[in-house]
Amino acid sequence: MSVTTPEVAAWRAVADWYRAYFTGLVLSTVARRGTPRATELVHEIFSRQRAERFLPGLRKLGLDQLPHAVAAAQYHYLSNDIGGVPVQYMYESDRKAWIRYPVPRWAWTGTALCAIPTEVSRAMLLGWHAQNGVTLGNPRLGFVCTKQAVDGDSGLEGYYFEYDRDLAPPERLRFARHEDAPDFDPARAPQLPTTTWPAERLAKAHRNYAMEYVRTALPAAVDLWGASEATDLMGLTARLVGMQFFHETAHRLGVVPGGTAQTFADFMHALITAQGDACSVRHHNDGIEVNQTGWRLMDDLERPHLAIAHAWNGLMQGALAAHNHRLMLHTQIVRVHEQFQFTWTIRPAPRTL
Repeated sequence: MSVTTPEVAAWRAVADWYRAYFTGLVLSTVARRGTPRATELVHEIFSRQRAERFLPGLRKLGLDQLPHAVAAAQYHYLSNDIGGVPVQYMYESDRKAWIRYPVPRWAWTGTALCAIPTEVSRAMLLGWHAQNGVTLGNPRLGFVCTKQAVDGDSGLEGYYFEYDRDLAPPERLRFARHEDAPDFDPARAPQLPTTTWPAERLAKAHRNYAMEYVRTALPAAVDLWGASEATDLMGLTARLVGMQFFHETAHRLGVVPGGTAQTFADFMHALITAQGDACSVRHHNDGIEVNQTGWRLMDDLERPHLAIAHAWNGLMQGALAAHNHRLMLHTQIVRVHEQFQFTWTIRPAPRTL
């Protein structure tokens, strides 16, 4: 994308903020709850995203009339490319089409790749890629994985293949490590039409792509583990991510942290606005109050649990701890008329003797 306005820079900062939170959620689950629980979570996240996004996405991208193997591979190529994820597509036949996610992997950014177990990477494939045939109503379509970056391969790679017979559930994903993808030729890859996907729309889609992972992950964790356990783990993760990424994100949002309550209110306002929500700031005797009316990310969920908002709020708590640990953030979260409403008050923390 060639657009580099301050607004687009802020959208990109939000995208990386949410990507860090998603990666942290998976890593925290691996480290604190073990590989089986992390595998369970990742499988549920990608199953939900497939069920919600795959068929509408095919139509939106104009792929719904293609042969199923080709449509599935092109969907993953274009949708991930929109989100800023490096990905390659190689057509072999109407019944066989390859995709390849080269390193560095987008989701497991930086050294996070070192902590992702094989089972967790496989859970993503089982939750989405292996089930695309089922979603399309084509029981003959499966996915063959030929490489996994988490195992030391040069990327995550495989192909969609339409067999001559219906597949049993265990056959929808198989591994063939001896096979190798053809070389990627960008000139032969599908392109988004610039008339319907102008630069501004792509920039927003890049932001939304990362946010969608958190939108799916938090409700999935609550449903799998219950509100209390999910809030404890996801909230702690949010606090850690907020602390680690505050300074970088503030800089990219154009906010110069000065250690004051006002500069942190400026950060919150810039972040909330850039993620697409309404925000206001006002001063009163008790401190500085920041209000967010509506939560575009979660408001349209059916009966969302308040636990997802409390877990997500850990990002703000962690950011403030990095900004100035002598300040505190009092938070009120309610849901009114199918909208989340957040009220934060930034004030000095009481000193302990």
